[in-house]
Amino acid sequence: MLRPSANTSRDRRRLDGLWRFAVDHDGVGREEQWWKAPLPGRTEVAVPASYNDLFADSSVRDHVGDVWYQTSVHVPAAWGGQRIVLRFDAATHRAVVWVGDAQVAEHEGGYTPFEADVTEVVAVGEENRITVVVDNRLSWESVPPGYVEQTPDGPRQRYYHDFFNYSGLHRPVWLHTTPPAHISDITVVPGIEGTTGTVGYEIAASSEAEGLTSHVMLRDAEGREVARSAGTSGTLVVDQVHPWQPGEGYLYRLEAQLQDSTGTPVDAYSLDVGIRTVEVRGNEFLINGEPFYFTGFGMHEDHSVRGKGHDDASMVHDFALLDWIGANSLRTSHYPYAEEVLDYADRHGIVVIDETAAVGMNLGLAGGIMNAETKKTFSEETIGEATQRTHLQAIRELVARDKNHPSVVLWSVANEPESDTEASREYFEPLFTATRELDPSRPVGFVNVMLAPVDKCLVSDLADVIMVNRYYGWYVNPGDLANAERALEDELTGWADRHGKPIIITEYGADTVAGLHSVVAQPWTEEYQVEFLEMYHRVFDRIPAVVGEQVWNFADFATAAGFARVQGNKKGVFTRERHPKAAAFSLRKRWRKDI
Repeated sequence: MLRPSANTSRDRRRLDGLWRFAVDHDGVGREEQWWKAPLPGRTEVAVPASYNDLFADSSVRDHVGDVWYQTSVHVPAAWGGQRIVLRFDAATHRAVVWVGDAQVAEHEGGYTPFEADVTEVVAVGEENRITVVVDNRLSWESVPPGYVEQTPDGPRQRYYHDFFNYSGLHRPVWLHTTPPAHISDITVVPGIEGTTGTVGYEIAASSEAEGLTSHVMLRDAEGREVARSAGTSGTLVVDQVHPWQPGEGYLYRLEAQLQDSTGTPVDAYSLDVGIRTVEVRGNEFLINGEPFYFTGFGMHEDHSVRGKGHDDASMVHDFALLDWIGANSLRTSHYPYAEEVLDYADRHGIVVIDETAAVGMNLGLAGGIMNAETKKTFSEETIGEATQRTHLQAIRELVARDKNHPSVVLWSVANEPESDTEASREYFEPLFTATRELDPSRPVGFVNVMLAPVDKCLVSDLADVIMVNRYYGWYVNPGDLANAERALEDELTGWADRHGKPIIITEYGADTVAGLHSVVAQPWTEEYQVEFLEMYHRVFDRIPAVVGEQVWNFADFATAAGFARVQGNKKGVFTRERHPKAAAFSLRKRWRKDI
C-alpha cells in the first residue's frame, strides 16, 4: 500500500482538523445507524489525537467501547474520472468507515494504515459525509490483548501492557486519487558490493494497467540520474554509491512510471531509497559491513493532552533531543510509530528497531501492572489461534508499510511475551518463519523478559539477535547496585556463551521523580538513576557480545492507574514535558564523542 502522493497523475488532501464527535456511552450507535445522519450532540474533536485527555471528563477518558467521528469533505470536480481513495493512517484499535450511507472499510489493528476505494460512492463536485466508529476494546483475539470486565459501574477494560490505552484517530486521514491504471506497490531491496550499490526493485500494478510498461529511474540527492531500467522487476546499479549510514541519511530517489505504447506516462510514483546493507555475523551487528553499536531509547508516542496523536512539531523536538544526547537509534516500543517518524529517521540517519503491537502477552506480569488475576497466557480461553492470526496480519501490515525504509534494520515481533513454555514456542515459531518470508533482507527478533532467563527461554534460538529487558537494581535487587551488577554480568555472559549472537539491551532503567534528590543515592532519586545507568554501562563494556544499549525510557509516559505508577511511568531520562533529568547529562557524556 503506497502512501498518498501529489504529482502530475495523482492528488491528495489531508482531512485533519476538527471533526464532529460522539461517545457511544450506551452502545446504541450501530443499532441506531448513526452514520446516516449528523452525530448527536455538538462535541468536536481534534484529528489526529487521542480523544481521552481532550475533555475534562473521566467518562470520556476511561470510556470502553465505541466512539464516533464525522466530517464533511468537498470532493473536487477535477477528480472526476480518477480513482478516489479514503485512507486512515491509524485508528486505535479497530474501525468501521462509511461514506454517506455506504460502508466502505473495516479494519482491525490500531497502528497500521488502511484504505478504501470510494470512487463509486463519493459525489464528485459535492460535499460528502464521512463517518467512522472507533472501538477501543481489547480482547483475547486482539494485539495487544486484554479483556473487558463487567462491573456494577459499567464495563472496565483490563489490559496487560504498561502504558495507557489511548484511542482514536491518532494519525492523518487522507482523501487521494490515482489513475484507474496505477502503480499499487513498490518494493526495493538495496545492496552494496565494494563501491557499487544495487537497488533491486519490484513494481505491482492494478489490473487496469495490463498492456502498460513499467519504467524506473534512480536519481541522487542532487537530482542527477544515476541508473534506469524497464520492466516490473530488476536491479539498478549505482557506481561510486553514496551509502545510507547511521548519522547520515543519504537518500536516492526512485521514480517509477507506467507508460502506454507511445511512451506517455499514465501514472507515476516516487520513493526515497537508502542504499545500505544489514547483516548479523557472529556476535556483531553490521551496517554496510561495519560493526554498529546501538545507543538510544525505547520510546512512546505519548504527550500531554493529545496522547498518541501524531504531531510534527513534537517529533522534530524529540529528534533534536536524541541528537543532543547522542542517541543513534530507537525502538518503536511497543507498536509501529507514525510513518512520518520513519521518514524523519530515514533522512537523518537514525537507526530503528521496528516493533509490532504484540505487548502484554505475558499474563504472569499482570500483578504489578493491573492488579488482575493471573491467567494462563497461551490457551484456548486466552491467547490462542485467533490471536495468532491477528498477530500474523499485524506483521504483514507492518512489513508492507515499512519495508522500504532504510532506517529500519530489525523487526521485533513482540515485547516481553511469555517465552519459557512449549506453548509459547508453538505460538511464535510460525510468526518468525512468516516474518522472514515477508522480508528476507532484515534480521528478526523479539524482546525477552526477565522471567525467561537464558536457561529457561525456549524462543530466543529463533531470533537473529538477542534483545533483553533487564531491571537488576530496580524490580530485582532494588537499591542494591553491587549485587545487581554481579547478577547482570552473570546473565549477559550466559546469553553470550549459549547463543553466540549479538545482544541488545532494549530496556534498562529506574523510575525517577524529577527534582527528588538524596546525598546517598536512593531509588526514585535523580542520583540513583544516574548510578543505576552507570552500573549497567560498566557491565556492557565488559561483554563484547553486547552491541547496543537502549534506555527505558526516553521520556515519562502515561499508564493505567496503579500503586507502582505515580502519574504514569517515571523511567524517562526526560520528563513528559521533555525537561532533562540528571541522567540525560550522564548519557550525553557517554554517547557524545564531541564533548
